[in-house]
Amino acid sequence: MLWYVLQTKTGGEEKLVEMVRRMVPRKLYGECFVIYHEQLWRRQQQTFVHIKRAFPGYVFITSEEAEALFFCLKKLPAMAKMMADEEYFFLSLDPEEAAFLQKMMNEQHVIGLSYLETDGEGKIIQVSGPLSSCVSRIVRCRFGKRYAIVRLHLLGKEKEVLLGIILKEDICREIRYGKVEAPVNIPEKYERMNLEGTKKKGHCPEYSVGDVVQVADGAFCGMSGTVLCLHDRVMNIGIKFLGRMIEMEVSVESVRKKENGENE
Repeated sequence: MLWYVLQTKTGGEEKLVEMVRRMVPRKLYGECFVIYHEQLWRRQQQTFVHIKRAFPGYVFITSEEAEALFFCLKKLPAMAKMMADEEYFFLSLDPEEAAFLQKMMNEQHVIGLSYLETDGEGKIIQVSGPLSSCVSRIVRCRFGKRYAIVRLHLLGKEKEVLLGIILKEDICREIRYGKVEAPVNIPEKYERMNLEGTKKKGHCPEYSVGDVVQVADGAFCGMSGTVLCLHDRVMNIGIKFLGRMIEMEVSVESVRKKENGENE
């Protein structure tokens, strides 16, 4: 399906989505949605993730029946005011633009936080997450504010978009969700994934699968993880990162076991 954009007033995006879903025949479109992004906020020594609209005033809709969809929208009295300027109300996205946006966001149409590591002087040396696919498009970073500005090509124009980032010092802190503009289901805070069913691959007398360990050196120093598998003097651990569990390989010498009751 091809992607199209419906333009509306900022703050009215979700109302427009609901109107389309309620009044437009389902056979005329695939999805109708708003794209959001996560941004990290720190207030009074607490860390929150806010979910905000990535493209204020834009509603995205997919369709294989663009002409029929457009004329259906024109007939809806509730949309008459929005369609005062038909030329800019219903616009098509290039397939490359749509593919890029689809790659950046998750199934709930949210662009998650990206992990950035620097050399201490502002130079980026490692990127993971959505920004990894558009490092060359980063215009500037505000590390203190935890966001990067990215220049995207959208609707035939260059547009600067703010995307949230997370740094090394944020990872070990408890992160909760704060202000949420998106009508999506989210947990109260970032949680560790369920590790049931993980299989042991090797032998290491000091540790067992399921042990909680703390990384003692390297880029993830100070982070806690759960042992997933063991082989000789190397283990794979799962660490809580960007609200998900990622797997990393570490040597036995680079971690220490956390005792029961010890704060993570």
